[in-house]
Amino acid sequence: MNPIRVTPVVADVLAVFLRDPAAERYGLDLIRGSGHAGGTVYPILFRLRAGGWAEARWEDAGDRPARRRYRLTGDGIRTAVGGVA
Repeated sequence: MNPIRVTPVVADVLAVFLRDPAAERYGLDLIRGSGHAGGTVYPILFRLRAGGWAEARWEDAGDRPARRRYRLTGDGIRTAVGGVA
């Protein structure tokens, strides 16, 4: 697991996840909830995944383009709760 520096922007993204830690979120949901642009949020999601704090999967979209769904891992939840909440 790679160390992740929890900057204020990372904390904002983690706070969106922590509103319902078991829920999957998609990128636009995290962008709107955090108030930060996609060019800021997506690199954070990459770092969270690389660090083992989050995981992602492609949804089965059916009649529209698929979205990637993100959620915190158990380690990510424990670390985020300890540092963000």
